[in-house]
Parts: sequence; structure tokens; C-alpha cells
Amino acid sequence: MSDRGLTHLDPLGRARMVDVTPKEVTHRRAIARGRVYMRPETSSLVARGAISKGDVLAVARVAGIQAAKRAPDLIPLCHPLLVGSVFINFRIEDRFIEVEAQVETVDRTGVEMEALTAATVAALTIYDMCKSSDRSMVIGDVTLWEKTGGRSGVYRRDPLEPLGGDAPVGEADGSFGALLDDDLDEAFDDAYGDLDD
Repeated sequence: MSDRGLTHLDPLGRARMVDVTPKEVTHRRAIARGRVYMRPETSSLVARGAISKGDVLAVARVAGIQAAKRAPDLIPLCHPLLVGSVFINFRIEDRFIEVEAQVETVDRTGVEMEALTAATVAALTIYDMCKSSDRSMVIGDVTLWEKTGGRSGVYRRDPLEPLGGDAPVGEADGSFGALLDDDLDEAFDDAYGDLDD
């Protein structure tokens, strides 16, 4: 474990909200993406605006914007902050709809959780709007793709890095054993950076 330890725990191991008051106010942005996997006929209905509940993507866009503003109400240790802007965009493919959420602020902590929450709730809304046509839909691959601002600077996910079930976990047998060594802290920092920025 690094000297910093787990920043969401106090010295006695109790949950706490990280103190961000000493940090500088900077411009911060985060981009998250997620996918709703569905049958091709369902994505075709969405593209044609033929889902009986109405305009799926318009409703999902508003849901994602609302969700970004409500992240601290849903995630206990997430800081309330002033969300400056939220953009929700979609890409329709035969077998999935991809949601992209971009959130920006000028504050002392980042908006990764707001972007991830926005992408997730937009995806859930797509499911809700389309479930009468396709209850077999699967929501997945909700991932942080980019973050800027703060002490840790810029993070951009490698587009060639596998997502979800395709990502390597540890040794060939899928265990976490290969990660339980002196390199754990370094692997964690490489994967996640400074979580409090």
C-alpha cells in the first residue's frame, strides 16, 4: 500500500469524505461511455423513431443530464460540485447503442463520477424505453475514457485496451494472484491515477 493509503478511509478505517478544500480550483472534464446491447431490430426501431414510448434518445439525453447533477445524491462519498456542462451523445450500431457523456466543471475535484453516472442512467433509460420490444438487452462497458484537470493531469484510455469481460484479470486461470505482490500499488495507480482529483 502506498503512503497515501486509501483516501476514503480515516486512520481508524472508517469511511470519510476526502477533504478537497486545500486543492486548487481548476477546469476539469471527464468523458465516460457505456453500451446497451440489443437485437438489430431494436436498434433499427430506435433509429427510425418507432419505439412506442417515444423518442428514446431525446429522453435518454435528458435523463443523463439530470443524472450528472445528482451523482452526489447516489454515491455516498462523492462531492457535490457545480456541474458546468453536460453533453450526452449516442452512436447507433446494429447490435448496440453507445452512450457518451461529457461533463465539465471548474472546481476542486473531478467529474468522473458525474460522467459515469450520466452514461449509466442514459443507458438505463434506453433500456426502459425499449424493454417492451426487447427484454434481452444488456447494459455494459461503462468506462471512463478521458479525464483532464487536477493534480494528476490527463488520463486517456487506450482505445485498444479490452473492455469488460475481455480485460485480463490476473494469471491464465483468471485469479487475482498475479497482482498480489509489490507491484500492486503501481498497477493500481497506472490503471486509476489519483482518484481524488
